[in-house]
Formats: sequence, structure tokens, C-alpha cells
Amino acid sequence: MRFPDDTLTRDMSLYTLQTLGQLEPYLGMEWLLTNGMGSFAGSSVVGCNTRRYHGLLCAATLPPVGRMMALSRVGEILILDNKTDRRHELSVNQFGQSFHPRGEKYLKTFELDGVARWRYAVENVVVTKELLLVWQQNIAMLRYTIQPAPGQVVDLQLLPFVSMRDFHSLRHADGSRLRTDATASGVSIFEGQHNLHLEAEGCAFVPHEDWWFGHTYDLETERGLDDTEDLFVPGHFAITARKQTSVTLIASLGPTQPLDWEAEVSRRKLAGPMKPGKSIVHDRLLHAAGDFIVKRQAPDGSMGTTILAGYPWFADWGRDTFISLPGLLLCTGRFKEAQQVLGVFAHYVSEGMIPNRFDDYTNHPEYNTVDASLWFIHACFEYLRYSQDKQTFETELRPACQKIIEGYRNGTRYHIRMDPADGLITQGDATTQLTWMDAKCGDVAFTPRQGKAVEINALWYHALRLMGENELAEKVQKSFRSAFWLSPFRGLADVVDGTRKDSSIRPNQIFAVSLLHSPLTDKQQQAVVEVVRRELLTPVGLRTLATSDPNFKPLYSGNQFVRDGAYHNGTIWPWPIGAFLEAYIKVNNRSDEAMEQAREWLRPLIDSLETSGCIGSISEIFEAEAPHRAVGCFAQAWSVAEVLRMAIELEM
Repeated sequence: MRFPDDTLTRDMSLYTLQTLGQLEPYLGMEWLLTNGMGSFAGSSVVGCNTRRYHGLLCAATLPPVGRMMALSRVGEILILDNKTDRRHELSVNQFGQSFHPRGEKYLKTFELDGVARWRYAVENVVVTKELLLVWQQNIAMLRYTIQPAPGQVVDLQLLPFVSMRDFHSLRHADGSRLRTDATASGVSIFEGQHNLHLEAEGCAFVPHEDWWFGHTYDLETERGLDDTEDLFVPGHFAITARKQTSVTLIASLGPTQPLDWEAEVSRRKLAGPMKPGKSIVHDRLLHAAGDFIVKRQAPDGSMGTTILAGYPWFADWGRDTFISLPGLLLCTGRFKEAQQVLGVFAHYVSEGMIPNRFDDYTNHPEYNTVDASLWFIHACFEYLRYSQDKQTFETELRPACQKIIEGYRNGTRYHIRMDPADGLITQGDATTQLTWMDAKCGDVAFTPRQGKAVEINALWYHALRLMGENELAEKVQKSFRSAFWLSPFRGLADVVDGTRKDSSIRPNQIFAVSLLHSPLTDKQQQAVVEVVRRELLTPVGLRTLATSDPNFKPLYSGNQFVRDGAYHNGTIWPWPIGAFLEAYIKVNNRSDEAMEQAREWLRPLIDSLETSGCIGSISEIFEAEAPHRAVGCFAQAWSVAEVLRMAIELEM
């Protein structure tokens, strides 16, 4: 989806949308704020929540997980000159097929950097609304600045809509027992062990408990999920303005403390976002990258760093972390944080495997992937190359890498093992999905890839060369060419399992070229790049399956079973664009022409930061056919990481 050319302009903010005043296309444009510990806020540009994950404070109660949607939204009512017939509401909500109120008609601009900012014009009154998440605390600050005309009186009422529920769930009035404790200046709402405190200095709090029923989340409807929620309103805050007046509503999960808006903005700028880049492209991508770098408790109890895979619903995943780490942390010089991330996972190596995820509620590590450990080895050597930190590498990282090599050689969980006959890695069975193409619903595996997968063995060969296992690497190289090569017109088989060769054209074969150590001849590498370019390349990444394949799915919508069927069977993923561009410039000897062509291919994904999905980030996936609608997670770490890595390499 593209928007009018005059919609976006550049000024002090990273993104500014002007001349709004209508629902479309802004109802489909999302925004995101994060706080460095897994908490976040996000909604549509017009403020209408279209997902269960939309809200003003989704708090990480067990950073970076245990997330609770605490404050869903705030309703704003303006009364001009004490005339109740001059009552204006700024918010937008959907109830069934209807929208009420229709505050978008007053909305003039939306800006986004470390703060989300809306400017409304109501008759001759200007109201600026700003949202800030306090850095590494479960606190949202919502500031309103009212500018009345001379002699005018403006009454502002702020109605907090509270959900106080697990962010995957929905709140319903039936059976809810939210307890409140109100004072003259604020209110606390209790749910189990958690307490949301709302306070606005200079405002009077007027208690009046109420439920608003039937909020409809349209994107949940599209996904075939429960889409309706009831929200609790404990009362409202009230203030009267006769001149320019600012009031800040503070929503805090847990203990409150005095906060100063300007001080918190400054602290966020110093502690949170990355340093400015060399261009507006770098600035935007660096800002997006910072959303995924969050704190996690290390095994020794200290606070370390991890990478969240995506917003709004993913936590930190091993595979995503180590694909993302070079772009998010190494290209950007954040070596201390990279060391912390690598160190945490190195501590958890078990039977030659690193965890693919930590449980959202218990933090217990789970081991269920064949590629995460091999991407870990790649990331460790990239850390050494960028940082030159030989001490950390030799004492902490190389031993973990060696355990992985030994585990894969001798055999580990899920039938992951080296075939002694040819040195290639085989894995899984009909009940498991261990590669990144892991969609499974019930007992149905939509991309069965048990056996010897092409990218797994490309990574295995690469890891052996990095670790100096050259004798075994020679054997693997010979076996790889024999097992996977099909022809110059199809490139490599996707999976080899005994006598069966899956010749589906998928992007997995590109890693046999893009990695530093390729098992292929120069001509074979050139052929693979051309096959992937011809069959899979789109403006926003690589399709997961060629359009000519009978299993190709052009759309990604419907219930989970339907969506999972399309997830890796046509749907476009942005993150493999990094490998494709790396491979393309590699086989073309990094010529000036190849570098410029690579820039042209990357630009649409950079443009997507401001034209589709979530303003300021890059989506997890896009639909396979034009106009390539952004779907899935609205902000994905490896999408941003690989675009950032290549933008730096291509000097964009």
C-alpha cells in the first residue's frame, strides 16, 4: 500500500504525517513505541485499536516477557465555553461495523520519533497529545497541551479505558472483578498481583465506574480470532483551561514516582535510541533497530541484553537473534551488548544446541530448532571480525561453538546428526518442524523439510570452515554438490531425504552462496543467484515459493490453519533480502554496477518504513502478490536488521 506523496514530510521528527482528517488509509497505518525492557505501546495512526495488542501501555512484568495490556486507550472529551452542545471527542473506536466517536476529523498531523505526537484542531482550539514510554520502566506518560483562543474556556475530560489482562487475551465484563482505590488526583486498579496507578497532576479525578462493551478489533476478525472486548472505565480526569495549559497523565504498573516530561525525553534520548547515522536512511533504520534491543536477566542474575524477535507478539528467539545480531549490534558498534547476548546463549548450550526460545512466563529455555545453533556460530565469528575481541571469543564463545560441532557430529535431540556416510546434517521426522520454515497447525506440517535441508548444510559447511575442521569440510563440500545440485535452471534441491529430492524453488538455497564459505563452484553460485532472482525476488523481499509451484499461496489471511498454509508457501519474507544482495554482489565481484543494482533492489524495503505496515519499522512478512500488503508481526527484528546491514554496506 502506498500513500499520497504529500502525506509524509521530514522535519524535526523522523516521521510526520500531515493533512489527515479521515479514517483511510490511516486506520491501516500502525505505530510503535518501546522502552528497552519489552514493554510497548502501539495502535493505528488515528488512535483506533484494531488489534488485541494495541494499547498505550503493554507492560513487561517479567522483562522482557510476562506482558500485560494495562491501559488500552484514553478517551478525550472537549467542552467549549461550558456549552454541552459544543462537546467534541478526539478518539476513534470500532463497535461492530460502526465507528464512534469520529475524532479523526479533528486530527491534523501525526509525528513519530521517541515520542508519538498527535495535533488536533477543534474549531479554534488546538490540542497536542504526546505519548512517551519511560525508559526501562513500566510507565506511560501522556501529555496534553491545550491552546484556547483568547477569552475562551476549554474543559478537558480524560477517560482511561483499562484492560489489565494478558496481552494475548481479551477482557470481558462478565466475571471481571477489577478493584479500584480512588483519590482526589488519581486511581489505582487492581488485578491479581498487579496494580495500575493513574494520576494527572493538576487534574481532579472524578470516580464513576463503568464498562464499555463490544470494542471490535478488525485485524483479529481478519485473522479468524476472537475480536471483541469490554473495557473498564474507573472515572475521568478533568481540567479547565483558559490559556495554554499542559497536563500529563501518568500510567504506572506498580509504584509511582515524581516524573518530569522533559527530563524523561532527554533520558530516553541518551539511554535508548542509537547514535545518529550518516543519512536519514541510517537514522530511521537505527531508530527501528533500537526497538528490538532489550534487557534480560543473565544466568548470573545480572541484567544483560537480548533481542526481541518482533512486535507485538514475539519474545526473544535463538534463530531470530543470531540472524539479527550482525545488523542490529555489530554493524552499529554495540559490541558490549552483542557480547552479552552471545554470552547468555553460550551459557545455555545443551547437547550441542542453543535454545530457540525462552518461555514467555517461566523463562525456561526450549530447544527445538536445527538452524539456531549454526547461526550462533556464524554470529560468534562475525562478533570476532567486527570487535576484534579475541579474549571473549576464545574463553566464552569458541568453547560453545565447539560443543555445537560435537553435538551435531555425534547426534542430539530431534534426530539432528551428521550422516557419517557423507558428512551432511540430517534432522527431524514427519512430526517436527526444525528449520525456519516451521509452520505447523495441529498435526499438519505445511513445509515438511525433514532430512538434509539445503541451508542447514550450507551453514554446516560454513561452520566447519570457520572452526578449522577442514578435512571434514572437504568431505561435506563434495557431498553437498552431489546431493543438492539440480541444474543451472533450478539451482539446488531444497531438501534431500534418502532418494527423495524436493526440487521446490525456495529462498533457502541462496545461503549456499551468501555465506563467506560456499560449497559451490563459481558457476553454480552464479546460477543459484539467477534462479532466486528470476523466481523469487520482489520489491519487498523473497517469496518463499515460486509462483509456478502448485503449492503457491498468493494471500496471507483467514484463520490460523489457512494462514499457516501460506506462511512459507509464497508469502514474502524481507529478511532473506540481505543474503540475496550479499550473494548478488559477491558473484558480480562487487562491481559498481552490481552495487547500484543492489541499492535499487533494497530501496522499496527502506521506503516501507513510511509507506506500509508500521510507520518506522519493517513487517515480518508481505503477501506474495502485488500490492504486497504488510502482514504478520508489524515490526520484525531480522527484517530491520538485514535491511540495516545492507544499507550500511551499500552506503545508502
